[in-house]
Amino acid sequence: MATIQESIYDLRLLDELARDTNPINDLHPLVKLTTTAVFLVVVVSYDRYQVSGLLPLLLYPVVIYALSSLPLSQVLKRIGWVLPLLIGIGIFNPLFDNHQVDLLGRTVSAGWLTFLSILLKGVLTVAAAVLLIATTGIDRLGWAMRMIKIPKLLVLQLLLTYRYIGVLGEELARMLRAYSLRAPGQKGIKAEAWGSFAGGLLLRSFDRAQRVYAAMVLRGFDGDYHVGQLRPASRHDAVFMVGWSLYFVVVRMVDIPVWLGSLLVGGLNR
Repeated sequence: MATIQESIYDLRLLDELARDTNPINDLHPLVKLTTTAVFLVVVVSYDRYQVSGLLPLLLYPVVIYALSSLPLSQVLKRIGWVLPLLIGIGIFNPLFDNHQVDLLGRTVSAGWLTFLSILLKGVLTVAAAVLLIATTGIDRLGWAMRMIKIPKLLVLQLLLTYRYIGVLGEELARMLRAYSLRAPGQKGIKAEAWGSFAGGLLLRSFDRAQRVYAAMVLRGFDGDYHVGQLRPASRHDAVFMVGWSLYFVVVRMVDIPVWLGSLLVGGLNR
């Protein structure tokens, strides 16, 4: 139950962090959404054997984190959640893709390159997504999505799903607390009670959802999720988006680590 409470706290913490005042949080949400989208497109466009070309892209999440007020533990925790999945996807690549390539002067299986590429791409994409949500907030992010004409139904579904995760977690925590009070000293839930427990959770969730929806209607909900008005984009926002987008394009066109290495080797050979 403590784990559920911690998960709810972590979920709400992202919205709390997005309300802080710092150079990244104050950027226009559409600018951050567009810049992150360009970043993600560039990351996934790399070939499976390209590893060195991905390294300069680490600069973006590092700079965003440095200019924001986010705790490092929260970012690393969410990246850590997907690491087992990434490792599970790529760990067998050295066995299936076993032709030999040269890596740092040594001959290794090409599968190790694809494994490292999967890890880097996964870390970069998750870090960018976490930083976007934690510096923007889900409400302003939905507002930005509506600005680029993403269908209202999809945006509403995303926002309500995000909100209802916390509601579902609260109901689950209450039921676990009630169960533990009626079965003191018992670890977990007995197997024969799993069905009734899951059914009770489903019914309680439906009931809570109906009450939440009724409250939304009483407050003027008309099928659109209103988050208020935001300021228009400024010149500072445009510089941020254009500057980073140009950097991503340059990094994609030029393998900077290889280029710097060739310059260094050429200088030493003179």
